[in-house]
Parts: sequence; C-alpha cells; structure tokens
Amino acid sequence: MKVNKIHHIAIICSNYEASKAFYTEILGLSIIEETYREDRGSYKLDLAVGGHYQIELFSFPDSPKRPSYPEARGLRHLAFEVDHIEEACAELQKSGIETEAIRIDPVTEKKFTFFKDPDDLPIELYER
Repeated sequence: MKVNKIHHIAIICSNYEASKAFYTEILGLSIIEETYREDRGSYKLDLAVGGHYQIELFSFPDSPKRPSYPEARGLRHLAFEVDHIEEACAELQKSGIETEAIRIDPVTEKKFTFFKDPDDLPIELYER
C-alpha cells in the first residue's frame, strides 16, 4: 500500500456555531459544504485549508469530552503552517485567543506555538 496524502481530519465539537465561527472567521478556513443530518441531529461542515486539505467539523448530541492532558493516547494536536508566526499570533490575540509563548524547535530551528479551539483541542502554528 502507498499512502498519497492526508485526505481529511475529523473534529467533533460541542458547540457547532462557536466552532464554525472559530475555524472560518478566526482561522480563515473556507467552507466547502455544510450539511445538516436530521437523522443524527448533527452538522457536518467541510472546510478547506489552503485549498489542499480538508477538515470535517462534526456536531453530535451528547458527545463525551476529550481528555485534555497532553500525553493522552490518540491525536495529540493539529498543526497549521503559517508564513509569519508573530503576525498570526497577533491576529489570534486580537480575536481574544490566547497563545503560548513562541518557541524554537530544536531540531528544525523553526518557530512554533500552541493555542486551543473552543473545545480545548490543541492547535499548533508552525512557521514555514
């Protein structure tokens, strides 16, 4: 088997409208398609990231909370590449999003930082 690329990343949120606003208005992802699935009482929002990858944002009634400790098994975090990390952090902070201090990756010597989405999902910004 040969894997070509990441097709999509699925995220389940607790507050659909808050998460939709966060990913589209704050992070600037564009909506590909929004579907309400009446039989499940849930939304599915397909989002484009830089025109290449896709995030599927789901809402499910009564979904359990995600473990928040950083070394729990499973998806650790979602990372987005940016051109200028200081500018990206400033934009997030203007929107009321707290970011951690910018650090330098000791292996790549690139700048990176973390912040959280409305459900405390850790998101990393990594400078190109």
